[in-house]
Amino acid sequence: MRVVPGEWAASVVRFVRKRREPVVVQSLRSAAAATIAYVVALRFSPEAAPLTAPLTALLVVQVTLYATITTGIRRVNSVVTGVVIAIGFSVLVGLTWWSLGLIILASLAVGHLVRVSEFVPEVAISAMLVLGVTRVGDTAWARVLETLIGAVVGLAFNLLLAPPVWVDAAGESIEGLARRVRQLMLRMGEEAAGRTPVDHATARLHEARRLDHDIVEVDAALKQAEDSLRLNPRVREGLLHRVVLRTGLDTLEICTVVLRVLARSLTDLAKEREPERLFAPETGAALERLLAEIADAVVSFAVLVTTDVSVSAESAENRLATELQAATATRDKLAQLLLAEIQQDAGQWQLHGAVLTEVNRILDELDTEHRSRRLLEELDRCTREERERMPWVTRLGTYMRHVRVPGRNHKAVSRRSM
Repeated sequence: MRVVPGEWAASVVRFVRKRREPVVVQSLRSAAAATIAYVVALRFSPEAAPLTAPLTALLVVQVTLYATITTGIRRVNSVVTGVVIAIGFSVLVGLTWWSLGLIILASLAVGHLVRVSEFVPEVAISAMLVLGVTRVGDTAWARVLETLIGAVVGLAFNLLLAPPVWVDAAGESIEGLARRVRQLMLRMGEEAAGRTPVDHATARLHEARRLDHDIVEVDAALKQAEDSLRLNPRVREGLLHRVVLRTGLDTLEICTVVLRVLARSLTDLAKEREPERLFAPETGAALERLLAEIADAVVSFAVLVTTDVSVSAESAENRLATELQAATATRDKLAQLLLAEIQQDAGQWQLHGAVLTEVNRILDELDTEHRSRRLLEELDRCTREERERMPWVTRLGTYMRHVRVPGRNHKAVSRRSM
């Protein structure tokens, strides 16, 4: 089989890109940590197959650096507790159907006593695994040594080789949500411009409600990205990245809620006016154009909050500002047309007013000045909470800024005076 140079180059590029994917990186890190832990345990453990060490390393290295530091102790504690419980059972009874039930019950109870929080099930899991491979009491204590080896290797991997950053995956999720919102807005605008059957309007309402499930999925991806940014030496301004993404998702969530209310208003209006048009032809066309412009602005907003490079962010912000300006002008025209309709027929003035109020709310949420103000408020709040939660970090930073290291202060002063 002959390999074409172009195809070979493309394969290399795809392989390099895959290696940069967080899932691939995390898998490689986990496999490497488990292997190294096993090799180290072979030298120090009396067991012929010290599998507890790679198991523990695999459990520890599967988390972000922030989770390692904040919850690593509880994870190791849960594993060691399970190992100790299994040692006792292996010395007394070994593995039987009734001893398995007892060890699970005892592990869960002890897990709550030693306060390992969310890792209580891991106490039972570790105990069962160790009991399954530990039958001789003389060699059971080697499992504690293997657990410590695996924990040290896993922690070292997360400290020396920082876990992958999941920001790109979270950004793709946010942009995907924004594009789904855009598609729904476009469909709502097209239907509002003509004679909308009630079942069509109801279908759009159900679509808007289903966006709640999408937000839950995006929120889970964002939480993973936030954890990967905390205390990660490969990331600068991690707090800023977290706040930008979180406030961006909050804004999109508010927009989806308002969009659901808008769909409810259009559904009620369709019930009131069926089989007539929802709006006069000119008013319907203005509403369709306005929803299309807002839909484009939603996507631009998502691109803005997920963009790292300053040049690209500036371009996205300018595009968003232009789209919001056009949407605002269309909104003003729509307000005049709705007012004219209400003056001729005041029967549905409440629903017409609700439609205008809801599009106004979305525009306000996407406004760049509102966005900047909210971002600064959230940054101040997060910084204040971190200082209150970890005052020793603030004191250490203050101390380091006031330390005068001989031979360096003169250079620093010289650089500032240049």
